[in-house]
Amino acid sequence: MNNKLNKAERQAFITKILVESPARVFTLQYFSDILDCAKSTLSEDVDVIGKLFKNTEMGEIFSLSGASGGVYYAPTYTPSQMEDVKIELCKHLNDKKRIITGGYLYMNDIFYDPRMLKKIARVMATSFLRQEIDYVVTIETKGIPLATVLADILNKPIIVVRKSARLTEGPTIQMNYLGSSKTIKTMALPIRALERGSKVLFVDDFMKAGGTAKGVIDLMKEFEVKVVGVSVVMATKEPVKKLVENYYSLIELEDIDEEKRIIKVHPKK
Repeated sequence: MNNKLNKAERQAFITKILVESPARVFTLQYFSDILDCAKSTLSEDVDVIGKLFKNTEMGEIFSLSGASGGVYYAPTYTPSQMEDVKIELCKHLNDKKRIITGGYLYMNDIFYDPRMLKKIARVMATSFLRQEIDYVVTIETKGIPLATVLADILNKPIIVVRKSARLTEGPTIQMNYLGSSKTIKTMALPIRALERGSKVLFVDDFMKAGGTAKGVIDLMKEFEVKVVGVSVVMATKEPVKKLVENYYSLIELEDIDEEKRIIKVHPKK
């Protein structure tokens, strides 16, 4: 950098770099080389930025010690912020105009709204921040936008499970699973998509009985991969016992009454 930056400019520069690349670790040496500044001074700058973020509830700055250490930004939410997102989501969905014949709920506008997706993804990221995750996995198609945003926040690759094998993706593992409508469906994933022994977070838009999530978990076993978490935006209240034991959902769909045009959606505790 040609011109020496003052303290405020330096902190603004560091903040921009960290925020634009969440979960990516930057060493103090990286900033020292760019800013031509002592690492001790930069360490003080990072402390100031971290305190600001914490006090303003804009996320957290984490420091890693050791030879491979550094700092990174995590766009976490506080519990109250997470609750606010859930309430906002419920307000959007508790609209009788969203009821579709067959007892379904129109949600496409939610899953293709970048602003809302970022909020949902931040809630999920906060919930799984302490988990060791190598990949974010989803199944086509509605879960893809959300999984992409979440993968960016977690700084992890995204893996999309297909509903059928594709010749352009090479050798594939394909298996059947029981869908929410009790019908047999197919999912497939290229053999080279995942590293053996990896840990993944499965993300989807909706869960009823948990058939899709169970299918993905079974598919991951074929790759010798462990699913460390299952996260969905909305899950139905019934059936209470899902095909997967542990999952996280932001909101719960209690009931859709087509005749009375009533929707009951509330934040999941």
